[in-house]
Amino acid sequence: MRLWHEDLITRLPRQQLLGQHRECCALRGNGWGKKHATVDYVFKYSPYKLFQYHQLIMKEMIRRDFKPAISWKDPHYRGTNCPPYVFLDPEPLTTPIYAEHNSNYLEECLDNLKNKGITL
Repeated sequence: MRLWHEDLITRLPRQQLLGQHRECCALRGNGWGKKHATVDYVFKYSPYKLFQYHQLIMKEMIRRDFKPAISWKDPHYRGTNCPPYVFLDPEPLTTPIYAEHNSNYLEECLDNLKNKGITL
């Protein structure tokens, strides 16, 4: 799985948006720090950055009338099977949230979606 370029979040089809939510939940929980070629870059940053990205996903879910669990709005929450962070320093919100989400990554994401038969 990948974290889609944040410019695509509002345009993602339902399946990709919900998949992105599941991926964020997994990464915020016991998946944090587990090697995965596509998302390894997130581990170079504070988990707070992933929280910020996840907030974008959930904002779009709510806009589309989905109801993500309110627990995920807490930056310390890591799911039911993972202890919460005791303290997590807030990070400034940057645009993009991840520096890796540049124009090349946007094209890579668009190509990936196109290979799935999705044209945005």
